[in-house]
Amino acid sequence: MLEQRIQQHFIDSADLKYQTGPVLSKPISQAMQAILACVTSGGKVLACGAGVSGLLAAQFAAQFVGRFERERPELGAIALPGDATDPAADGAEAADADRFARQVRALGQAGDVLLALSISGQSASVLAAVTAAHERDMTVVALLGNTAPGAGGSIGRALRETDVQISVPHERAARIHEIHQIALHCLCDGVDAQLLGEQEASS
Repeated sequence: MLEQRIQQHFIDSADLKYQTGPVLSKPISQAMQAILACVTSGGKVLACGAGVSGLLAAQFAAQFVGRFERERPELGAIALPGDATDPAADGAEAADADRFARQVRALGQAGDVLLALSISGQSASVLAAVTAAHERDMTVVALLGNTAPGAGGSIGRALRETDVQISVPHERAARIHEIHQIALHCLCDGVDAQLLGEQEASS
């Protein structure tokens, strides 16, 4: 019984990847182009995530500054500190809704990109960061979930036409995190390919 349950996780994850790949390839490509334009103009990416999504934001920043799969010069990215253990972080009633916005106002500049992750699309702290980014004339790339495509909750509704929304139409947090992670890998790989040329990914 336990082995069947484990196998079902793999099956469900693979099924969702197959379903969302064709749907998300266009917005992920648009996000990659926005990030590429930012860093090639001397800008940086500020990444933040509600709750445990903050760990994915930190992983992205580490791979962007360090490297993804190929050696290359460093690219500018900063993961904004949050509280990954806060159960209310991905809701509309966050204890410190201004935690990311303060950092965006302090560090963000025109031409930078805010990479914002919220599986619910309702995180008050991520929403405030989006508002602060717009005040700084930054582009926002939002990785969302738990909503119908094109909705994105309060964060999706706050986005501008020049922003990019990558929304995973699924209810289960674990599955949404998995798609967000592969989307972030695609962003890193796409930027590397544009900067360094096409190359087979290393194993």
